[in-house]
Amino acid sequence: MMEKTTRASFGSKLGIILATAGSAVGLGNIWRFPYMTGSNGGAAFIFIYVACVLVLGIPCMVSEFVIGRRGAANAARAYGRVGKSKMWKLVGFLGVLAGFLIAGYYSVVSGWCLEYVYGSAFNKIGEGTDAIHGYFQSFVQDPIRPVFWAVLFLLISHFVIIRGVRNGIEKASKVLMPTLFILLLVIVVSACLLPGAGKGIAFLFKPEFDKVDGNVFLGALGQSFYSLSLAMGAICTYASYFSRDTHLTKSAVQISVIDCLVAILAGLMIFPAAFSVGVNPDSGPSLLFVTLPNVFQQAFSPLIGYVVSLMFYALLSLAALTSIISLHEVSTAYLEEEMNISRKKAAMIITACFAVIATFCSLSLGKFEGLSLFGLPLFDLFDFFTAQILLPIGGFLTCIFLGWFVPKQTVRDELTNGGTLRGTFFAVYLFLIRFVCPLCILAVFLHQFGVFHWVGFL
Repeated sequence: MMEKTTRASFGSKLGIILATAGSAVGLGNIWRFPYMTGSNGGAAFIFIYVACVLVLGIPCMVSEFVIGRRGAANAARAYGRVGKSKMWKLVGFLGVLAGFLIAGYYSVVSGWCLEYVYGSAFNKIGEGTDAIHGYFQSFVQDPIRPVFWAVLFLLISHFVIIRGVRNGIEKASKVLMPTLFILLLVIVVSACLLPGAGKGIAFLFKPEFDKVDGNVFLGALGQSFYSLSLAMGAICTYASYFSRDTHLTKSAVQISVIDCLVAILAGLMIFPAAFSVGVNPDSGPSLLFVTLPNVFQQAFSPLIGYVVSLMFYALLSLAALTSIISLHEVSTAYLEEEMNISRKKAAMIITACFAVIATFCSLSLGKFEGLSLFGLPLFDLFDFFTAQILLPIGGFLTCIFLGWFVPKQTVRDELTNGGTLRGTFFAVYLFLIRFVCPLCILAVFLHQFGVFHWVGFL
């Protein structure tokens, strides 16, 4: 009981929303959502995605909130306390492990963003598609520069984490998230005012229902799950710092709205600029680090293009940083509590481990092709193992855990803050978390391995 009363906590409701939204908002919002929207029916995909957030994302987020606040501990210990079993603690540990591995390789791409902030600031990227592509390839192949930026990125998150929840995570979120929104809005306005920008807006928002099929539905389900940072331990860990009067359902809705808004604004930032110069943007790293620098150079005057490019990569860096901070906290909180060591020592160990993982993942994409397992570079292997294995399994087991093994009264008490709030939608939530969410997650999991295609369902 003493741990619960002395445990660190967020100091304000705004801090809760901004910090947790920062955990959810990341690089996937900036490039993956706009691309999926444009290639899967435009506005039709957005409608389906929003429905998936309502049906899958918010209930799963609320579930992690319940476990985190009720358990008042790191993700693994919280599951064990709520479930009163070491077996369920292992489910929580899956989230900790997923967050740990994701932070290791995610910091590599985050470091790329810092490289492009530097490259944009000092006009190092070059002009024209060939020069820009050459800059990216030489950078990724370099054994030193990507590692340097990744480690620098981790050190920034480290200094936020060692300052604690209120003085570190909350204060940083109150600066980073508003700055992110300001940069995003400025670039959106600049892009939408370009000649021919209307074609990009139409590409994003024109509903094309003829493109909608089972794959689009499953894609929207998967995007809603991954975009909200579910099953990574971050949501559960942050919830352990919530006060008892935090409205869990309302907070989940607000965070989901922010996450969706950032994703849609990212589309309004990317596609109008791309279509104004007749470029059809593609997905993946090439969009962020090859296509868009060329777009900014062609769409804007030299001075404005310089400013927009610099702001864009600063925006990417901020989005990546808020996510890395939350993932760093997952592992730090776990090590601090399970090993009974100081926060600074735990953070130092975790930062060092992340740096080692980032180094090997970065080198595996360059000249050290021998750094691979099962035919995949370490970077791709970590991405595959976390995104396609750990996250779906963790999310599925969380739904089963809260829906079938945690007493209903316990869940109701958390959602109503001990009966002080109305539990109007409790029955709907319980139905979703017991039946709908597990089936949706299972469908996404199986679809990734081509099961539905094999049996002819889709």
